[in-house]
Amino acid sequence: MYKAPVEEIAFTLKHVAGLEQAMEEGRLGDLSGDVVDAILTEAGRFAEDVMEPLAEIGDRQGAKLVDGKVVLPDGWEKLYRDWIAGGWNGLTAPEEFGGQGLPHMLNIATLEIWNSASMAFGLAPTLTMGAVEALIAHGSEDLKGKYLSKLVSGEWAGTMNLTEPHAGSDVGALRTRAERRDDGTYRLFGQKIFITWGDHEAAENIVHFVLARLPDAPAGTRGISLFLVPKFLVNDDGSLGPRNDYFAHSLEHKLGIHGSPTCTMIYGDGKYGAEKGAVAWLVGEENKGLACMFTMMNNARLAVGIQGVAIAEAATQKAIAYARERTQGRAPGTTASGMSPIIEHPDIARMLLTMKALTQGSRAICYACAEAIDMSHRDAGKARHWQERAALLTPIAKSFSTDAGVDVASLGIQVHGGMGFIEETGAARLLRDARIAPIYEGTNGIQAIDLVTRKLTIADGEHVRGFIGELRGIADAVAKSNLDGFGETADRLNAAIADLETASDWLLARQAEGHAAEALAGATPYQRLFGLVLTGSYLAKAALTDVADGEGEKRIALCRFAAENMLAETAALADRVVTGASSLEAARIALA
Repeated sequence: MYKAPVEEIAFTLKHVAGLEQAMEEGRLGDLSGDVVDAILTEAGRFAEDVMEPLAEIGDRQGAKLVDGKVVLPDGWEKLYRDWIAGGWNGLTAPEEFGGQGLPHMLNIATLEIWNSASMAFGLAPTLTMGAVEALIAHGSEDLKGKYLSKLVSGEWAGTMNLTEPHAGSDVGALRTRAERRDDGTYRLFGQKIFITWGDHEAAENIVHFVLARLPDAPAGTRGISLFLVPKFLVNDDGSLGPRNDYFAHSLEHKLGIHGSPTCTMIYGDGKYGAEKGAVAWLVGEENKGLACMFTMMNNARLAVGIQGVAIAEAATQKAIAYARERTQGRAPGTTASGMSPIIEHPDIARMLLTMKALTQGSRAICYACAEAIDMSHRDAGKARHWQERAALLTPIAKSFSTDAGVDVASLGIQVHGGMGFIEETGAARLLRDARIAPIYEGTNGIQAIDLVTRKLTIADGEHVRGFIGELRGIADAVAKSNLDGFGETADRLNAAIADLETASDWLLARQAEGHAAEALAGATPYQRLFGLVLTGSYLAKAALTDVADGEGEKRIALCRFAAENMLAETAALADRVVTGASSLEAARIALA
């Protein structure tokens, strides 16, 4: 059974991601540590008592399409309604629309808890929260007044509609078309696939944000507009009107996240309404919809990263509990009689420590990214710095954390041995659920392209150089500390940071010289290199924090394990970045 790691989450928020300092500086209103602890505790209680018990049912039953309606697994409609009744959907939304105005850091922390309990369920609010952000940033006053309060409460759900059968990440190739009407509305016609929680009966209404192209639009991404398309049209008094002309044609049969209805959507074929065409309203300006959609996508990428953290946490808890109970053989050096718990065997211990380090490192990366988003709005004097930091960390948080989720879930199965391959233990479900996260919201390969070509080059590379200097300061603090148990941590961390600096300088130089293809050939190993260095650095920052919670010795031990075992990989990754260009020629020959 999953137990929300409330104390560890609170520690990481306050002492690694900077929440406590922000509260002390008065940047978060009257938010206090006690309030943070209370919110996390209540989220943990709901996840453990209400949500997690339904996760296996959701996986086994899955969402179904019955007589044209999407039917959720047993208990899930009530789960959704109980969840929104707790006010969880509007944690960060503005108070004027019924939200609580809390920092993004706190929302990301609760998203981790929901996704650990059930990733399939945790996907539902993620898209609604993104819809709220897009509407606040780009919607007209009329649309805000009609839709925002219901979306903030969660009474109405939101989705994001990008992908089409022939247009995945290349959204410029989409064919869904929009036609203008004299009353200022539009009519949409087309098909969208892979729409997460695209239809269901848990919410009273579903508000889709759909990318489409107008007849006179420019080609490619410059000709895409964003439209709001409700399932039920909304009357002027806020009541629900007739059904709009779209429907869920089918549900995808997936490897994991079975409880989440992933829909193929058909817009405008005349199934509903007096005339063909889904009634839609423009969000933002015509032909500038991709920029509006990126408001949803950027924060969604961080939310997907936290899904990797969530799965890693659940898998680690399950593996440690099993390893403490399962006995087999005799551990080296044991003096006890009988078989030893497998947690005492060196290889099992190594796997479990790797799982813990990746989980806690990924959590810190995601929370630090959320901190940067918060401070970009709340620290006016350094707004540009924090905007650049959020931009740099977002692709790393999404990619490294979701890769870690898959790796940790796979290690969890290995710790379980043959029992991990059996569905009843639940370890297999975690791996199946985790596997989608490195793919959607921009594959991790696309995140690597974004990191190297757009984020690394911010301010001509000066921001990343400054960030590397901050990380070196953490390593220096380890070297100067009087704490026992760090071993070679400072030296290993400094060496890893040097590898990151070397790779960063090389990539910046290759792009400045016009050799973008060579830089991209090393983008994916660079992304992992950056994530590992951040993992080691943030684990060290946690270990250096003097908090009387009895965990200091454990944090130092985990930090030392990561530095002396996992950071050995950074030298090879830096070499792969530099020699990646040779893979281009090899690919032309070997894959011809």
